[in-house]
Amino acid sequence: MADTADTRTPAQIEADIRRRREVLAETLDEIGVRVHPKTLVGDAKAKVIANVDHTVGRAYVQVNRVVSDVRARFVDDEGAPRLERVVPVALVVVGVVGLLALGARRRKD
Repeated sequence: MADTADTRTPAQIEADIRRRREVLAETLDEIGVRVHPKTLVGDAKAKVIANVDHTVGRAYVQVNRVVSDVRARFVDDEGAPRLERVVPVALVVVGVVGLLALGARRRKD
């Protein structure tokens, strides 16, 4: 059988118990802070904000990509507009605006 005799003195045992109680008290304090409603709400808010920031960042990158792609279609490498693409789009826009204006004018009559 194994020898389970404790060779510590009563003072050493008391000191060990005192240290263990201090560690447990710190642990309980930390648990109390973690489960406090304000801490839980703050953690939840932080997670939501982080997710929103991430989503907004991804949306910004996507919009930036689309704008760069559109710019590349209508502007050449030197920064001059590509008239063969700008003129037809401008004509379509003017036509749509004109049709909308005529439709609104007819509704008033």
